[in-house]
Amino acid sequence: MPTTEKVRHLSATELLETVVDEGSFVSWDAPAQEPALSDEYFRDLARARERSGTDESVVTGAGLIRGRRVAVIVSEFSFLAGSIGHAAAQRIVGAVERATSEGLPLLAGPASGGTRMQEGTLAFLSMVKITGAVRAHRQAGLPYLVYLRHPTTGGVMASWGSLGHINVAEPGSLLGFLGPRVYEALHGEAFPENVQVAENLFNKGLIDGVVEPGDLADLVARALDILCAGRGARPEAPATMVVRPAAVDAWTSIGISRRLRRPDLRMLLKYGASDTLPLNGTGQGEKDPGLLLALARFGGQSCIVLGHARPLRRDAAGMGPGSLREARRGMKLAEELRLPLLTVIDTAGAALSQEAEEGGLAGEIARSLHELIGLEAPSVSVLLGQGAGGGALALLPADRTIAAQHSWLSPLPPEGASAIVHRTTAHAPAMAQAQGVNVASLYAHGLVDHIVDERDDASREPQEFCRRMALAIEYELASVAATPVTELVAARSAKYRSLGAG
Repeated sequence: MPTTEKVRHLSATELLETVVDEGSFVSWDAPAQEPALSDEYFRDLARARERSGTDESVVTGAGLIRGRRVAVIVSEFSFLAGSIGHAAAQRIVGAVERATSEGLPLLAGPASGGTRMQEGTLAFLSMVKITGAVRAHRQAGLPYLVYLRHPTTGGVMASWGSLGHINVAEPGSLLGFLGPRVYEALHGEAFPENVQVAENLFNKGLIDGVVEPGDLADLVARALDILCAGRGARPEAPATMVVRPAAVDAWTSIGISRRLRRPDLRMLLKYGASDTLPLNGTGQGEKDPGLLLALARFGGQSCIVLGHARPLRRDAAGMGPGSLREARRGMKLAEELRLPLLTVIDTAGAALSQEAEEGGLAGEIARSLHELIGLEAPSVSVLLGQGAGGGALALLPADRTIAAQHSWLSPLPPEGASAIVHRTTAHAPAMAQAQGVNVASLYAHGLVDHIVDERDDASREPQEFCRRMALAIEYELASVAATPVTELVAARSAKYRSLGAG
């Protein structure tokens, strides 16, 4: 929670000493090349150097973080409030470009009031070239991680401070576009409290976490272990490769899939993944509890995971449009970081509400399908339980599809389909069978490639089921990761085009 207590924040040197392995940091900083200076600005710079112990507002270099070499850019706030002028911008751009050319992940730790007012519009425009360098780094498939420190505002927050694949922040830090002092001077009143605080940004889905400086190295190491993992050896085919559909009717499977103790995505990650690092929200001010987004590793296979988070209460709203905007963030991460995407389907249906309609749910389903069918990354989808309507369809298209034996996929819950056709829900069991919603039908038509047995009912053996599912996921992730993406995209399109054709 925000606090009014005076907190001492780490300098650039102190942060480096906290995060980078002892004795491993090597500076990349050349003497600052300043623009033409007025006498007053010259004196300001001299005082700033004396006060801060640095020659500019940023420190750059490379070092080891838990044994992995990482490029680092850290602001020094005591140097003219960490502001960015020509020299600082050149230093940042040079460090980003060097990290890109050396194939290094990059950690940025901004703490800045933004553009250096003494240098005016040209300094302001330098945010464009910094952003261009960051974009090239990301397009090279290299991780860019951001640790937002107190305070980060203005042009820095509106450029390289908000572009991380993962964005986390120092507890209680002031973060935002608008500097509170400027607002008060312009409007004659203080900006509302606790809006521009790290914890509020997390609650709004704008950042992925709030992290103490002492915990940052561990977080970075975990993230890079997933993001930078080399392609492991393809595992042996699991026993589930020979599993076939359960010998029960569709309505029986639907009943089993709805049991409260059935394993969900949270349990799959807990018992099946070797490591999981949750992400948070769209990064654009939305956080929908209907979807879970994470970095994860199954055995030796890293991936981006996005999937339905089963509601913890019966009266919880279904998946809304914000969930799919968060999902598309995951899709972009998979493409940029060149990691497989794992989607997990387990939904009783998308939200049916005014808010969902006005939030553009139909359009978000369409855009999700558009992204997945042409995704330039390997992909695996998992039918884990219920699969009702457009909310399920929105996460389905993939190169390979795994299904739990009692999962299903339907245009509507069978009760809804019965109500449309028969004006009563009484025919739901017959409708489910006739519509071919169960795994037996999906497997026969070629949608499902791999079935994981439930040994009658996964709710009776949740941990064991999750471990079997995890082995199937690891195998399929490795399979698609070994195939060129251009081949995957073409085969994926052909697969869905041919469904039902004969």
